[in-house]
Amino acid sequence: MEKQIEQVLIDAKNEIAGVSDKQALMQFSTEFLGKNGRLAGLMKQLRDLPIEQKRVVGEKLNMLRDDLGRMVKDKDAEIEQALLNAKLSSERVDVTIPVKPLPYGTLHPIEALKKDLIDYFLARGYELKDGGDIETDYYCFEALNVPKEHPAREMQDTFYIDSDTVLRTHTSAMQVRTMESQQPPIKMISTGNAYRIDEVDATHSPIFNQLEILVVDKNVTMADLIGVLEDLIKHLLGEKTEIRVRPSYFPFTEPSIEVDAVKDGEYIEMLGAGMVHPKVLEMSGIDSKVYKGFAAGLGLDRLAMLKYGVTDLRELYENDVSLLKQVK
Repeated sequence: MEKQIEQVLIDAKNEIAGVSDKQALMQFSTEFLGKNGRLAGLMKQLRDLPIEQKRVVGEKLNMLRDDLGRMVKDKDAEIEQALLNAKLSSERVDVTIPVKPLPYGTLHPIEALKKDLIDYFLARGYELKDGGDIETDYYCFEALNVPKEHPAREMQDTFYIDSDTVLRTHTSAMQVRTMESQQPPIKMISTGNAYRIDEVDATHSPIFNQLEILVVDKNVTMADLIGVLEDLIKHLLGEKTEIRVRPSYFPFTEPSIEVDAVKDGEYIEMLGAGMVHPKVLEMSGIDSKVYKGFAAGLGLDRLAMLKYGVTDLRELYENDVSLLKQVK
């Protein structure tokens, strides 16, 4: 029987050499490894052998099975490689042929405006400060001269997480955190989301984007503030843009102003600003008799509407590709 095993292995080696495709390989596998194949025939003879021969012959049959399986596996890999080589040879690509350029995406109008403003202020020596969307009641109100009993607290409807934690109603909280962490001179901006309970309509949203400006140093004046804001608005809307400054009220600035810009012959409200209130400076650990400061807050959503000619705030959040394509 050992000679039969050797003969099966010799026949298999001779036959596998002539196999060149998947169908022939399947036939080979059926002939030698199938249920009624030559290996199975030898295995059936094993039960008729004397006990002392079964162990020796059984090991040789196992070795034959392994050899046959290896032949099939190696030949299958060889056929696969040949098929791949043929495919690569027949599907060559001429890399010198010009291809159509892929379409490039654009930044969202608000992100484009935010990036532009950040670059604008960084080029003028300002630092960019990042803060969290969740803020404490103290930094959002009391440290900005808006104590719990102050009537100005009613100006903003706030999302309270608990009695001491809120979704920040403005990015002004970063002004206080910055003044607490470093002494003047300070020139910083901060951007991010702000949250107020508000109905969604053409000009309002409960979530909006802000940019905060803060400068604290010796001899800072209202003239410095107006000069900075005039230059900023001209950067946004063009050098010939005219601005108008009106008195206003904010608890954290004194005096306070609002700034309008002329567009299409009409004055449009742009931002609120003012000189940092002495109490805010003192609560932040800065001597208000030595240092002065100014602050301003810009709503980026409305600025984006103005800059890109959007008439309804909701259009900025509806994923309209035709609108996004206008922003380059």
